[in-house]
Amino acid sequence: MSRRFRGESQHKVDSKGRVSIPAQFRRVLETCDPNWQAGGNPELVIVYGDKRRGYLECYTIEAIQEVDAKIAALPRGSGPRKTLERLFNRQSYQMSVDETGRLVLPAKLRDRIGLDGEAVFAGAGDTFQIWHPDAYDIETAESDAALEELPEDFDPLMYLDGITPDQLKG
Repeated sequence: MSRRFRGESQHKVDSKGRVSIPAQFRRVLETCDPNWQAGGNPELVIVYGDKRRGYLECYTIEAIQEVDAKIAALPRGSGPRKTLERLFNRQSYQMSVDETGRLVLPAKLRDRIGLDGEAVFAGAGDTFQIWHPDAYDIETAESDAALEELPEDFDPLMYLDGITPDQLKG
């Protein structure tokens, strides 16, 4: 079973904030929820605290436990720990997928990114993002423009070997 979120899709958001999660995303949530049992509803954590982001970041239970462990390893009372605790503990929602495979997004979260009828789900490896379609289109266009700046023979897989675009120019 896959443990990574991949792909993108657009879904309707009703007036109560209910939105269907892509089926392949639900399978990842189930696989990465240590308490999930067949027939049950997997849990996830939606982090909304970073205002610089135009999306909601959704973590599996396993992924948020990794983040929590790293936060707990920081010195108590330190600036970085306080910041991370605020972003990942206070400014987040832990919720369950309902019986029909939907999330019910609270108004606060919908308002945060301006969701009002449609949402884009975008896989991001061990997390997925929920975007307003217009904001997602803008981000996608900006990413495409950045790729246009790279050399014609640039292969993104080079990043896996530690090669940067600047090294190709030399």
